[in-house]
Amino acid sequence: MNEAPRPKIDMTVAHPARRYDYWLGGKDNFAVDRDSGDAIGAAFPAIRTAVIENRAFMRRAVTLLAQEVGIRQFLDIGTGIPTRPNAHQVAQGIAPSARVVYVDNDPMVLVHARALMTSSPEGATAYIDADLRDPDTILGDPGLRRVLDLSKPVALMLVAVLHFIPDEADPWGIVARLLQALPSGSYLVASHATYDALPEETAQRLRAAIANTREPGGPRGHEEFARFFDGLVMLPPGIVSVADWRAEQEVQPRPTPAETAVYGAVARLP
Repeated sequence: MNEAPRPKIDMTVAHPARRYDYWLGGKDNFAVDRDSGDAIGAAFPAIRTAVIENRAFMRRAVTLLAQEVGIRQFLDIGTGIPTRPNAHQVAQGIAPSARVVYVDNDPMVLVHARALMTSSPEGATAYIDADLRDPDTILGDPGLRRVLDLSKPVALMLVAVLHFIPDEADPWGIVARLLQALPSGSYLVASHATYDALPEETAQRLRAAIANTREPGGPRGHEEFARFFDGLVMLPPGIVSVADWRAEQEVQPRPTPAETAVYGAVARLP
């Protein structure tokens, strides 16, 4: 059977995954992504610190869940262009039998993910071309069902993706729908951009730069982010800057909340 044709990569419009790759020092981006990234960086000069700390938060969260909690299944939605270490490399480095499903909807991510996100022999990985805004398609995908057993605990990872879902698309309902499909003992790992710790002048510049991207959504405050965890049991230290989440072993001093402008938290489904 022939494969479905791959979606065309649009090199004329900036894409969040490619812009994020640029900020991380990657090479899988185009001039339009770099221009967009530089415009946001001009408004918020600490942007590279923010994305590096966000990746480090992901690594620490996966390490905690795989090493201390014993989670062996991970569903990473909005994974972005592969950047080492990826979630499966962290998890399988601790537990080779760990199983990880990645979800994203950018054609470039699709190409790289299928080429680079290879599993350990004992575990499994899969990549699903789907959109967070369509949780039922994700949950019903044969690739997900082949790799993950949804009768056993799963870590749902929504790292730096929820701020691209506008209020009118009900991101809280989307997260609730995903969690509804998971059993007790599952976890939610999430990070989210915020203006809360920024000086007002910086926040105004950043709002204007983000508005110029014409991308949906945007940063949210503490209370709005906390709503994603309604009904869950929050792990210490709760909702904090990604740079401060269980970062005792990281290089000190830590970046300030104003240098990251990203909240992170991990919670358990009772």
